[in-house]
Amino acid sequence: MSADFRSRVEGERPYLLRYASLQLRDPHLAEDVVQETLLAALAGEAGFGGRSNLRTWLTGILKHKIVDAIRRLSRETTVATDADEFEALFSERGHWVDPPAGWEEPDGSLQQKQFLRALEECLTRLPVKTAQVFMMREHLGYETPDICKELGLTPTHCWVLLYRARLALRECLQLNWFSK
Repeated sequence: MSADFRSRVEGERPYLLRYASLQLRDPHLAEDVVQETLLAALAGEAGFGGRSNLRTWLTGILKHKIVDAIRRLSRETTVATDADEFEALFSERGHWVDPPAGWEEPDGSLQQKQFLRALEECLTRLPVKTAQVFMMREHLGYETPDICKELGLTPTHCWVLLYRARLALRECLQLNWFSK
């Protein structure tokens, strides 16, 4: 193993830890999956070959380690269903009580680091199961049947959690980003 490769891999630790922490919401578990990722990367140095960006390669390994950790957690613990926190956003007829304001230039906002920090903060405020489903769908690219299989959910429950996540994220971003 080359010392240069090892130092480059270890240099990505803070990024990987932040990524894993967002996904798992447990600093100890995040540290464990990052450690597993770094060990796998160091053991598989020959498999890297420089065909992609090092961070991209490490993130790919980390995604698999995160999914494995979520599988272990779903087998080990029973998670209560999320309470419906969002009923107050709608009238009895199903209309917005206070409609969110329109978003100006969302493509430009996505480019800004401050927006990404605000989004990360909003994600940490979601209930754990809701955040897991949202991140698996929107960030890791899993399809609904795969999410349901991994987390032991029905498709209807998965869709409800995705809907709740989107509502909560929109409200949080409206308050913490777009209204500034």
